[in-house]
Amino acid sequence: MAGLRGSPALALSAWRGRSGRRYVVGVHEIAGSDLAEVGPAVLIAVRRDGAGIAQPVSVTATGESPRERLTRGWLARVRQKGATEMHVHRLAEGEDERRAIVADLVLDEAASP
Repeated sequence: MAGLRGSPALALSAWRGRSGRRYVVGVHEIAGSDLAEVGPAVLIAVRRDGAGIAQPVSVTATGESPRERLTRGWLARVRQKGATEMHVHRLAEGEDERRAIVADLVLDEAASP
């Protein structure tokens, strides 16, 4: 444990899907984010309202090669919509589970690329 001294703690949060299931996410600033470093995950682009409450802007999933499935265009689009954070869920086991999580998290009125 001594090796962890001075290491910043990873900011964690959770989202609840329509099913009631909770998904733990790491919280990252969207500025400077590189999708190539994410790996297979569910991504939630988030903006904060005036009270600091997180609001999802877009939910999508990456595979083994994020650049093949997502381009920097996704980051540009969510930034234009006011996203300042990227919440990353890495605990899904495979592409089918990532797709199911995206479907569980996406609200009817929210669009996902």
